[in-house]
Amino acid sequence: MNREEIVMVCAPDISGQVRGKSFPLADLERRSRRGIGWVPTNVQITTFNSIADSPFGSLGDLLMVPDPDTEVRVDFGDGSPSEHFFLGNILYTDGSPWECCLRGRLSQALDALRAETGLELNSAFEIEFQFLDDSPGYGPGFGLTGLRKKKYFGEVYLAALRQGGVEPDSFLREWADHQYEVTMHPQIGIKAADHALSIRELARATAARLDDPVTFTPIRDVNGAGNGVHIHMSLVDGARNPATYDAARPGGLSEVAGQFAAGILHHLPDITAIVAPSLISYARLTPHRWSAAFNNLGLRDREAALRICPVAELPGMDVAKQFNVEFRVGDSAANPHLQLAALVFAGLDGIRNRMEPPAPTEEDLSLLSTGELEKRGLVRLPETLSEALDRLGKSEAARSWFGDLFLDVYVKHKRGELEFLDGKTVEDACRLYEQVY
Repeated sequence: MNREEIVMVCAPDISGQVRGKSFPLADLERRSRRGIGWVPTNVQITTFNSIADSPFGSLGDLLMVPDPDTEVRVDFGDGSPSEHFFLGNILYTDGSPWECCLRGRLSQALDALRAETGLELNSAFEIEFQFLDDSPGYGPGFGLTGLRKKKYFGEVYLAALRQGGVEPDSFLREWADHQYEVTMHPQIGIKAADHALSIRELARATAARLDDPVTFTPIRDVNGAGNGVHIHMSLVDGARNPATYDAARPGGLSEVAGQFAAGILHHLPDITAIVAPSLISYARLTPHRWSAAFNNLGLRDREAALRICPVAELPGMDVAKQFNVEFRVGDSAANPHLQLAALVFAGLDGIRNRMEPPAPTEEDLSLLSTGELEKRGLVRLPETLSEALDRLGKSEAARSWFGDLFLDVYVKHKRGELEFLDGKTVEDACRLYEQVY
């Protein structure tokens, strides 16, 4: 049977989904110059396919233009059509950036960091997910039994990642039932977020071909473990030399890295709605779930919002090249480009204002009183998406970074998601999120 190959240009969106348009591969050269038409109100399609309140209505036209550096083309070798897509930027028809293009917002943040400090962000994503079959939980956490159970999936998946341009670092059985984690090698700038998106989409593509469905939902059971997205970050100078480590400073953070971390922690309560943007994200962000509940800097603490990671101090190993901090609040309901943009904007504000990072914590913060937390500059993160959206909408800093149009669109989008869930139990919400992520 004759076929003509189709390729898709995609844009990551507010809902954490990937949307776009497909066209004949033969038209790629033309589409790379002219783009393909897009509609502003598409930004308000929620993860449940409802449409949130839109300031655009039925008006307006945009262009989605593929970025040639983002091509993903994977032949699974099973006779099925290749997985073939590009990520794109959304522009006005005159070629100027659209305020609600998430790749554009990340580019803006990274450009500002580079222009003001001469530094680049080097980052990597760790992403947890779960299989949806009903068999027992695949043996003990981190066990060899679990690897055997999904080794074929993992090998097909890692081959797809590498063919798609992503450098996989690990694939492992995690602790919770049916839970696994995939990690990537760090990348400079926007490529890290692009690769994080490919990690999720190629897992779904692998799952479809092997008839072994997966979910990246933040949490399947409010009484169980969640699925997080951990973002490892370090700073490098223009020559790609490490700029994050200083053995003489508290926690090993260089002066500029400490300021960057301080900015993230200072603004974190206001941007939690961006990095953890679903109703059920807040079931995960509670004490003793190995996620984060406070805006703290932790020393090797897996319940810290920002964790100073350990390094291998073996002979011949350069500590400065390994040294990084890990952001542990996020999950896969969020768009990786927007997560990273918010973190860069917040960190850059810390550098601009020469903020001092709090002392690294090494204890259970849930045991401290509100007064004790306040003395140390710490607060409980928002405990519901509605509360988090209230904080985001009132944040002058976030408005200065993203602009009124985008921030209002974002808050309306997420309010629309909550309206869809109104009247449903948390258990119902978990099932709905499990299906879409």
